[in-house]
Order: sequence, then C-alpha cells, then structure tokens
Amino acid sequence: MKTDLDQLMAENGMDAMLITGPLQHNPYMVYLTGGGHVTQADLIQKRGEAPVLFHGSMERDEAAKTGLQTRSYSLYPFADLMKEAEGDRLLAMALRYKRMFEDVGVTRGKVALYGQTDIGRGYAVLDRLSQLMPDVELVGYPKEDFLLRAMATKEENELARIRRMGEVTTTVVGMVADLLTSSPVRGEVLLRADGEPLTIRDVKAKINLWLAEHGAENPEDTIFAIGHDAGVPHSSGNPTDVLRLGQTIVFDIFPNEAGGGYFYDFTRTWSLGYATDEALKLYEQVLSVYQTLVSEMEVGMHFPHYQKRTCELFEAMGHPTVMSQPETEVGYVHSLGHGVGLFIHELPSAGMLASPKDILIPGSVFTLEPGLYYPERGLGVRIEDTYTVTPEGKFTVLGPVFPYELVLPMKKTGGR
Repeated sequence: MKTDLDQLMAENGMDAMLITGPLQHNPYMVYLTGGGHVTQADLIQKRGEAPVLFHGSMERDEAAKTGLQTRSYSLYPFADLMKEAEGDRLLAMALRYKRMFEDVGVTRGKVALYGQTDIGRGYAVLDRLSQLMPDVELVGYPKEDFLLRAMATKEENELARIRRMGEVTTTVVGMVADLLTSSPVRGEVLLRADGEPLTIRDVKAKINLWLAEHGAENPEDTIFAIGHDAGVPHSSGNPTDVLRLGQTIVFDIFPNEAGGGYFYDFTRTWSLGYATDEALKLYEQVLSVYQTLVSEMEVGMHFPHYQKRTCELFEAMGHPTVMSQPETEVGYVHSLGHGVGLFIHELPSAGMLASPKDILIPGSVFTLEPGLYYPERGLGVRIEDTYTVTPEGKFTVLGPVFPYELVLPMKKTGGR
C-alpha cells in the first residue's frame, strides 16, 4: 500500500523517486496521482515527505484535481534556462530538473526512476542531469521494484474500482454469450444477421463496443480463440476464424478503466451447442483442480505453493506440466496466476520468478487460472477468476461470480 512506500524505499536504499510522463496510461503515475488529463508531468517524492507534482501551466487545473502539492513548469522559465544553456535544449531540460530537485530538497542520494518517456531523449536529459548533480545517483532498476511491491496490496478504494471492472467485465461476457447462443446456425457454423459466417473479428468488435459503452478500455486486446488456437494459451484468436458448434473456445478478457486505470482478468471456456467427450473430460479436470485450489487457499501462504499444487494435481491425472517438463507445450504450460491492478500482471507472482515476499495476505488481488492445452487435438481449457483476500482472511472473487458451464445451449436450432 502507499503507506508502505517510505519503508520500502528505505529497504531499497532509495532517498527519493522521480516518476515522469502523462497521468493516463502510465500505471505508476496513476497510482500516486489518481490519474487525470495531464499530458506530461514529473512527480518527485523524497522519502518521508509528500510528493510534488510538476506540470505545464495549461494543465494546472487538471493537476490540482490530484489533491497533491503542485508546481508549474512556468516557475522555471524555459527561455531563461535556454539562455543559461547557451541554446542547448537538452542541457536546458536537465537544468530544469536540477532546479526541481533542489526545490524539493533532493541534492544527494539515490533516486529511483519510473514512468514513461522517449528512451533516447530521456537518457540524454538524465545523463546531463547526472553531470550537473554528481551527488545524486539516478537508479533505473532498484534491487526490488518497491513501487510495484507497494501496489501489491490494495486499499479499499482500489478494490472498489477493480470490483466495478469485474461487474463491467462479466456484463460484457454475458452479452457475448447471448450473441453467440442467439445466432442462427447453418450446418455447424454460426451466422450473422446478414447470413454471413460469424467470425472472431465480429465478436471482438462487439466486445470493444460494449466495453466502451460501459466506460472501459481494452488496451491489450481479448483472447477469443477456437479449436487449435484455444490450445495455445496466449493465442488471441484468428480474426477470420468462424464460430462453430462443438469446438472449445477460450475467452480470456482483461479490460481496464478508461484512461488506463484498474484492470480485471477473467476467463471462461465454452463449447457451443454441445461438447465432445474429450472436451468434457478435459473441462471437468480443469474445473476440479480449480475447485480444489479454492478450497485449499490459506492466508499467509506463498503463492508459488499453489502453482506446485496445481502441477501435482494435473500430473496425477496424467498430464505433463511445467514442474516435471519445463519446456512442455501441451498439458499445463503456465503459472497459476498473477497479481492484478494498474498493470494486468502485477505482484504477487506464482511463477518461477516469484519472490519470497509473494505471500497471499489481506489486500492481495490475484488470479487463479488453471488450464490444459492440446492444440493438435483442437482443445484448450482455462478457467480464471480474480480474487482478493479480505481483512478477515477470506478468499473471495472480486467481481460477480459467473457460471462455469462448458456447454452453452443454442437458442436457435440449425442443422448439424
């Protein structure tokens, strides 16, 4: 949480941090400012003190909405800086940073860098700044991403925003289910209203429209994959593939609030009209593992413990997993879950790169998403919900609980 930042900065030997870039679609800046329509800003926070937001004069009112202490770039007239720099624009920008750092009392020590900027210009300006302030060490990668670690546990207002995105997500998923099951069928193929085959491109266009109507964005696309592609976990789906009865569809949707806010992550696997015996068996196995994991969750456990448990359960069913076959591309091929927040993948982590600190504690928000994948057999199954740990130590789905049925019965009949 934000209240942990000073301690985390101290543990990482950081005296201050600089976050640069816009206040939208810039997760670290959104985290500390709440977001807003500011196209370029710099936030400097000295350890133990409140952050200061530097901004352009035209965006002063938008910057003020953050509730932070703000200072306009106009306090550092660029014409004067250019004169001092003898026309060297990069040096003038570095001089402005020097003045800003001095004004918030940062004249020595280590400063962690975060945010978004053009890497070439950013490097050039910060290199000049290092020359101007030799007692300040700019750190591009602390030993731990302490800001991401602070973000790993959510405050109630953050949980409320993620919960709202869960409501939006499951509403749109329900609309997609209705679209599919209401479509006419010719042979095994679903049709649009104009009689042409319904494609993945058509479905995704509806998803994006419906999300926008509900105040959400879809910056990282949607996984909506059928048949072979459903068996490749991060295949987003071939836009020209047509929707057919009796084939598994992996529908993984992870939208966020408009403006680059909080995400929600959700997956269901469907088979329209009917499912093959092979698909049913695979689905029942994934659902069984999912339910077992939910029943075994305990506060204070290391998240990777449940990754190991998932592998054990699937291997007992006869499937290869990344535990015994790290390079496998069939069976269980990924980690069990990840944190969710202003990034779609946050801490805690359940995978190989997890830290000993990746513990499930009150305020944690994370996904559970076991799956099995056999692309050459045209099969893929994944079930995913976003969970949080309550202050009472209970594990609960953050959004509405959506049905887990594999087969979606068609409302309109067609020849098979």
